Amino acid sequence: MGRWILHVDMDAFYAAVEQLDHPELRGKPVIVAGLGPRGVVATASYEARAFGVHSAMPTAQARRLCPHGVFLPPRFERYEEMAEKVRAILRSYSPLMEPISLDEAFVDLTGTELLHGPPERVAQEIHERIPKETGLSCSVGLGPNKLMAKLASDAAKPGGLRIVRPEEVLDFLAPLPVEDLWGVGPKTAARLREKGIHTVAELREVSLSLLQSWFGRKGGEVLWRLSRGLDDDPVVPTRPAKSLSHETTYPEDLFDPQEIEAEVRRLSLLVVDRVQAQGLLAQTVQIKVRFSDFTTVTRQTHLPEPTDHPLLIAEEAVGLLARVSIPEGQGVRLLGVGVAELSPARFRALPLFADDRLGQTIGEIRKKYGPQALDLAGSGQN
Repeated sequence: MGRWILHVDMDAFYAAVEQLDHPELRGKPVIVAGLGPRGVVATASYEARAFGVHSAMPTAQARRLCPHGVFLPPRFERYEEMAEKVRAILRSYSPLMEPISLDEAFVDLTGTELLHGPPERVAQEIHERIPKETGLSCSVGLGPNKLMAKLASDAAKPGGLRIVRPEEVLDFLAPLPVEDLWGVGPKTAARLREKGIHTVAELREVSLSLLQSWFGRKGGEVLWRLSRGLDDDPVVPTRPAKSLSHETTYPEDLFDPQEIEAEVRRLSLLVVDRVQAQGLLAQTVQIKVRFSDFTTVTRQTHLPEPTDHPLLIAEEAVGLLARVSIPEGQGVRLLGVGVAELSPARFRALPLFADDRLGQTIGEIRKKYGPQALDLAGSGQN
């Protein structure tokens, strides 16, 4: 029995979650984005995309294209919650489930037929279960490898299901632009176009030796294999995060030291929210500070024990801030707080200088009532 890989892509995920939570927004152009003058679009609903709005576009440009759109700040804790519901559905079919982002995942269905039936039927079942159990639309692709599963789900957008069987791979790939293949970025695509190659079918006509003369031994071989739909990349069920961070670019530079410290504490709590939501502990705390002239400095410290305690992480971040010298006349344009050296929270050492119960209580309050329900006062605050 050959390989069967499934790819699930949640449609306009952040915007769809907002429309799910706020039914009055259904059918309206919803744009999840940074709302300041330097913000960018995270996700746009399909209604907004009709006006040319897309992810990574500056928010200011999106407002010009879609002035009547509903612009909302992202709520990553809520998106993570919904993403985990989708992952739970996928794990029920195979332990080999690899999240790529909050809204995408691969599932290896190879050898699961005795438990769940033919992969084609499983794909149809997953495509029906996710909207039924989460209220969110998804696009599903099924193919003999990760490359083909991803291309199949792209072809199924929005909200569809596409199955590409092994014998259909070459015909499916033939009309696609070369840019659709993994690893073919703008520069590679431009070089191929210079040589009269625009589609995968045209790329497949080029010999391996010629491709290697253009792109090097390894690069040429990769293009040769991709043009034939060959991909041996395995589905990796666990890909631990190396770090988690949260940063903000401010519409106006910050000059007040107390305000800057308060922002570092606020960002620290947002990071801890994500650490706790993923059941992790962190042993390194990091901060990033960008000044008015775009000069950026970073600082980090290694903790004695891994922790998810909000007070400890916030105090370490504030301590790192004290090690940053702000140049005279410069304001702070961006602040970021991050954690690294992450490990599963199977065992939590009791902190020596902070009440562990207090840390748990802070997390529970913020989880139940939202990040705005509780913040940390600093030494210079009332």
